[in-house]
Amino acid sequence: MGGRRRCPRQQLRPGPPLRPWRQRGATAQAIGRSRGGQTTKIHALTDVLGRPGVLLLTPGNASAVTTAPAVLAEAPGRIGRLAADKGFDADWLRADLRQRGITPVIPGKRGRKRKIRPDKPRYRERWRIEATFCRLKDFRRIATRYDKLARNYASALALAAVIAFWC
Repeated sequence: MGGRRRCPRQQLRPGPPLRPWRQRGATAQAIGRSRGGQTTKIHALTDVLGRPGVLLLTPGNASAVTTAPAVLAEAPGRIGRLAADKGFDADWLRADLRQRGITPVIPGKRGRKRKIRPDKPRYRERWRIEATFCRLKDFRRIATRYDKLARNYASALALAAVIAFWC
């Protein structure tokens, strides 16, 4: 009986350790698995000139259409129309926007049974949103998320928006 005693913390089976495939607290820090790996999505609501009024962080695997009500709830003033891409195409979102008095300028997805044609002259103004993201991603700290905590990344994002658009 002079053999070695096994430590109770050692695993009794071969193979990888039994643990979750993500780090604990990753979802609380707005980090989620997407096609490119662990990422964070930035949701923005801009004015007519392309200046961001609302910036919201979600994990990379969060759907854009499900976070739209949270972004709209943070809107500082009255919204006349909302221009968005095909990722925001949902009947319930369109109904909610019309109920709030907002005109949706969202093209329909290709596989939709009832086709929806957007207002093309107004949809062409959506480039301002893409230009906003391009301008924010000029800051290296925003383009590659170095911050572990979501609040630090959000504050860096807000600081970049102030420097890029309001100075």
